[in-house]
Amino acid sequence: MEPCFRKRLYRERNLVERFFSNLKHFRRIATRYDKLAENFLAMVQFASMRLWLRVYESTT
Repeated sequence: MEPCFRKRLYRERNLVERFFSNLKHFRRIATRYDKLAENFLAMVQFASMRLWLRVYESTT
């Protein structure tokens, strides 16, 4: 019996994995400098915005 392969699900999973790989390029996130969860979450959000802006600027 063949395993079920969903192309759409695989594509979405690949996008998420690549996003986290790019996110780990930010040293502050990769090494978890921030002790408080609020500060860490704020840095993750900031880094996510920078990644999104980088992609957005390259498409225009």
